[in-house]
Amino acid sequence: MDENMDLIEKQYKNRPRLWLYQMITLILILALIAWSGSAVEFNAGRSKGLQVAKNIILGILHPDTAFLFNLTTKGVPYLLFETVCIAFLGTIVGAVLAIPFSFLAASNIVPKPVALLGRLFIMAVRTIPPFVYGLMFIRVTGPGPFTGLLTMSLCSIGMLTKMNIETIEDLDVRILESLDAAGCNTFEKIRYGIMPQLIPNFLSTAIYRFDMNLRDAAVLGFVGAGGIGAPLMFAMSSYRWNQVGAILAGLIVLILLMEVFSTRVRVKLIRG
Repeated sequence: MDENMDLIEKQYKNRPRLWLYQMITLILILALIAWSGSAVEFNAGRSKGLQVAKNIILGILHPDTAFLFNLTTKGVPYLLFETVCIAFLGTIVGAVLAIPFSFLAASNIVPKPVALLGRLFIMAVRTIPPFVYGLMFIRVTGPGPFTGLLTMSLCSIGMLTKMNIETIEDLDVRILESLDAAGCNTFEKIRYGIMPQLIPNFLSTAIYRFDMNLRDAAVLGFVGAGGIGAPLMFAMSSYRWNQVGAILAGLIVLILLMEVFSTRVRVKLIRG
């Protein structure tokens, strides 16, 4: 017992002294923070800035109920429905087109040079932000919901393909070997060996992408790609903060409902 205590005490005394490295690291971090802060310029703003901020807060806290519950094409419910449609159809189109690209970029399905080219293509698609895609498609198709649909579809292809590739490369090949030993043909191996492993993860990723598209579709309206973004921008530019509050209230309720729904569906898909 005494020998063990002596050994522990000896190892404790011979432990590496890291306090010097920690102190140097702390000094470097503080120096970087100070250097970065030197580039920040504080602007006091206009003299009416506080009054504008007060109007924004009051407008958001007291939304325009007539605009919020207006069931015409100019009301918040219809604009939210249009935004959901853009996000949903964009996710569906992107999920369907992402499946062949996923198999073409999976190194365990196709030769490595082909998989490398597929990954480079997907990487190039994912590099461009949705806002830029929206501006590009507006020049081609004009402003409207169809532009938002094309933008959501292309952005969904990039992310879903990347996630699907990881799922395909994690396939349990032992199941395929068992089916092959049982005398199953190619269709049966795909039906009973591959699809049960891929479909839950594919659907779960698509639902997660739908959540992202729902938020992006609201922002794409700022460039004229349909949805509720354009009315939000017009309301903000004309200082109609009550309408801004109504739109934000509708968005909050919509996203909360979609979050609850998508979370439950994804849990059921993953857990079976």
